[in-house]
Amino acid sequence: MSDNPNALTAWAALRRIEAGTLTAEALMQACQARIAEREPEVGAFIHLDPEAARAAVRTASGIGPLRGLPVAAKDLIDTADMPTAYGSSIYEGNQPTEDAAVVARTRSVGGVVIGKTVTTEFAWRRPGKTRNPHNLAHTPGGSSSGSAAAVADCMVPLAFGTQTAGSVIRPAAYCGVVGFKPTFGTYDRAGVKELSGYFDTVGTFARAVEDIALFDGALRGATPPRLDTFDAAPPRLAIHVPFADRIDEDGGAALERAREAAQAAGASVAGLVDWTRFEAMDPVHATIMTAEAGRALAWEYDNAYDKLSDFYRETIAAGRAIDDDAYFAAMAEADVFRNEAAARLDGIDAILTVPASGEAPEGLEFTGDPLFNKVWTLLRWPCVTIPAGTGGRGLPVGVQIVTGYGEDARALAVAAWLERALVDRGATAV
Repeated sequence: MSDNPNALTAWAALRRIEAGTLTAEALMQACQARIAEREPEVGAFIHLDPEAARAAVRTASGIGPLRGLPVAAKDLIDTADMPTAYGSSIYEGNQPTEDAAVVARTRSVGGVVIGKTVTTEFAWRRPGKTRNPHNLAHTPGGSSSGSAAAVADCMVPLAFGTQTAGSVIRPAAYCGVVGFKPTFGTYDRAGVKELSGYFDTVGTFARAVEDIALFDGALRGATPPRLDTFDAAPPRLAIHVPFADRIDEDGGAALERAREAAQAAGASVAGLVDWTRFEAMDPVHATIMTAEAGRALAWEYDNAYDKLSDFYRETIAAGRAIDDDAYFAAMAEADVFRNEAAARLDGIDAILTVPASGEAPEGLEFTGDPLFNKVWTLLRWPCVTIPAGTGGRGLPVGVQIVTGYGEDARALAVAAWLERALVDRGATAV
């Protein structure tokens, strides 16, 4: 795979394009060949238009920072030239008239949308056809299942996901790629199907932190954040292990590998203790998300009830039963906690934690537990997951870097530093 253009990271591909040893057209063809080879087994995509992508890359190769790089878009995100079904039979064949804001921005800076990737139904719970490319008998995670699997299987270098609970960070960990959930509101959500307006966040996938930084800069219309911030002075990290009794041996071992690698590279690593309020916020997240799902999917419940899964029939009904007083009280509690939590970051550069309990579960009906992501999403803080070796079954496991609100550049710089430290220790192979 290493000699195939589709296996290159985004930055490596761009460097070869600049050197004249690769063209954007050849990269697109290599990615499409990989999709043709592996899609029948992995099932990452719900819609592809190879001819349109090849036509688009001829123009895009000379545009902006992405210069023709293929990008996959989760099928929760509108595209004017491809159907968008939101993972539901209700919207089968639905053709948006406009691109979502992040798609329009991607095209404007030279990205080519290669296809639409599988999402769980309305980005929550009910899985699609996608399998984990490392072991087809295991879930890739949800809800951004197709995007994580497509990047992991070298079908595409960059992809969009969304996170309302753990839908970027967890599948990235399960599939052994880098996942980035930026600060809430960083990327415009216009044209993204809403599930919970209080939490929904557009995120990204890649196979290296520097690629995430490249994509982030392109989407913001800014210079990519510097990733060498901690080269001279290693970061100050604090470990937080919420719900520790739910982490298995593989998840714990990955965190320990990261701790050892960080300390060997010169970082200070301390424990973040006495944060009992963190775990207590899990039901608060559930209340807000359920209440907002009941409101956001009211039309589907009233007009297409027979096409909803049992999960959504029950969840929307439960959300409607949460009255405004309870809903507003939960949001107020989350806001108070967010202010309290900021003080926890004094004296540290980032929190080091787990992105999931361990390896991806066997089977396709359960996409994994978002328990280790939900409260970070509630905090609206930026989160990055990076690969940290494999577990007992040979599947990827990862670790998660979290920083404070608006500290996205710091999150990426710490993640890039730790990524290098893990490579130096030989702890990232998947």
